[in-house]
Amino acid sequence: MTTKPMIILPDPILRKVSAPVERVDDELKKLAGDMLETMYEAPGIGLAAIQVGVPRRMLVLDVSKDENKKEPMVFINPSILSMSDDRSVYEEGCLSIPDFFAEVERPAMVTVRYTDLDGKEQQVEADGLLATCLQHEMDHLDGVLFIDYLSRLKRDRVIRKFTKVARQQKL
Repeated sequence: MTTKPMIILPDPILRKVSAPVERVDDELKKLAGDMLETMYEAPGIGLAAIQVGVPRRMLVLDVSKDENKKEPMVFINPSILSMSDDRSVYEEGCLSIPDFFAEVERPAMVTVRYTDLDGKEQQVEADGLLATCLQHEMDHLDGVLFIDYLSRLKRDRVIRKFTKVARQQKL
């Protein structure tokens, strides 16, 4: 497995809508492994394929609390079947928006259908951190970032900051 370079705001690829995965093959399995390696190295708890420059509808997660016991999950072509009316607030961060965190309110529970690495359709009912992480990463697949849930003032401030940093790095 290989770590992949992370796409960082303001790169416009982060706003692309990812295409569905057509088939589960060895290439896709290698990408999933590389994404998990990249996520663990960062370190993070979730990563969408678009964040490593691959506009495909796949994401990886590991919300296990124990660093020594990894519980990697791979979701291919995930879709939300239902979400609760109850809401929860988590402080979110993003590997594509390093060192910035903000509270985001989302549905507390979601039911998600997805394909696994064996090509089998699965369904998971998620709550707590898993529900939040799934929604966060699935947003990436539609070109949505967690900062889009913030006020326009806060969002614009974050975008300006990262645009300035990107400009300075090009010099």
